[in-house]
Amino acid sequence: MEEKISKLAPSILSADFCKLGEQIHELEECDIELLHIDVMDGEFVPSISFGMPVIKSIRKITDMFFDVHLMVNEPVRYVEDFAKCGADLLTVHYEACKDVRATLEKIKEAGMKCSVAISPDTEVSKL
Repeated sequence: MEEKISKLAPSILSADFCKLGEQIHELEECDIELLHIDVMDGEFVPSISFGMPVIKSIRKITDMFFDVHLMVNEPVRYVEDFAKCGADLLTVHYEACKDVRATLEKIKEAGMKCSVAISPDTEVSKL
């Protein structure tokens, strides 16, 4: 039987933003390799978080893998921008994309890994 390896991906939403850089370095000292970054636009989901400027600034201080979860309408509009600011993986929501396949292809073309999330009320069979 093949051994499964799990990795933790702490979310920066749980960080103290006054100490964000310091806390990222603490994660590195604990051998954390993945950083989960939720980006929310206030339209697809009601909350608003941070975006590309924060990702770009923390990319300068770490080589951690940036797992960026886009909870934004039509994320295809921002693919190149997230690639430039240092995202390694973009997760988009099926429900937020007019053409999810084209969005995923654009992410791959930009040199990033991609994944699809679905909202709890969406049937898996839609994928």
